[in-house]
Amino acid sequence: MNRVTTNGIELVYDTFGTPGARPLLLITGLGCQMIFTDEDLCAMFAGSGHHVVRYDNRDVGLATHLHDAGVPDFTPALTGGAVTAPYLLEDMADDAAGLLDALGWDSAHVFGVSMGGMIAQAFAIRYPERTRSLTSVMSTPSFTIGTPTDEALAALLSGSSPDRESVVAGSVAAARVFGSPGYPLDEERVARVAGESFDRSFDPGGWGRQFGAILASGDRSEALRGLSVPALVVHGEDDPLIQVAGGIATADAIPGAKLLTFPGMGHDLPRPLWPEIVAAVTELTERAEAR
Repeated sequence: MNRVTTNGIELVYDTFGTPGARPLLLITGLGCQMIFTDEDLCAMFAGSGHHVVRYDNRDVGLATHLHDAGVPDFTPALTGGAVTAPYLLEDMADDAAGLLDALGWDSAHVFGVSMGGMIAQAFAIRYPERTRSLTSVMSTPSFTIGTPTDEALAALLSGSSPDRESVVAGSVAAARVFGSPGYPLDEERVARVAGESFDRSFDPGGWGRQFGAILASGDRSEALRGLSVPALVVHGEDDPLIQVAGGIATADAIPGAKLLTFPGMGHDLPRPLWPEIVAAVTELTERAEAR
């Protein structure tokens, strides 16, 4: 692992593939440490001609945690009101830009999953000249589009006792709700990653601040309409957490974006779909490089 300080935040990252290959920045979702992006998937991207970087966003894993900022009150958002948060998704996009600076990358192909897709969208809006291509996976331009089912929202907001066993069990239970009904759930992997994440860092307050950033950041649809970067939108047709309307709205907003949806896919990345997803991203990045 490598460390860098940018935007007042220390980030931790690692790399896969050959320097000089097409730069691909992987951005993870709400409360997810970089280890949620499976090493095998990173290796597949690297094997398809990419120099891959995954990293811990602020407030998770081994990155800086903003404990003194407290946790925002989510209640107004659940009743249609506004949320005040210590930072926004745009600030997290600035973190990503600083990471590119540290890597010596003037630009990159940006691939974001869930909240990471929102950050990737914000990055492309704020730094179009540094965005070679944009891939937004199971994400949305606004928390109000593709809203969670009641069961998924309850699972998202459910807490657990702050001990390793309870956190692992809670992660498996949530994965059963969020996961892909068309594919077997790898509960062993979910449990292993949850346990490793707990061992690296357990900070429910960091999760809360990230969620606050999602709720407070507003709708990016209009800004996305001004993009001219090659874009791919990937979404599960059976996603209960960010329903497929979020992916459709993202693709509709970005001029020329390709929409790739999968029946039976929920709010996760089933391993059997990796080859097709990697192939689609590779086609996008190759096309973008050829422009």
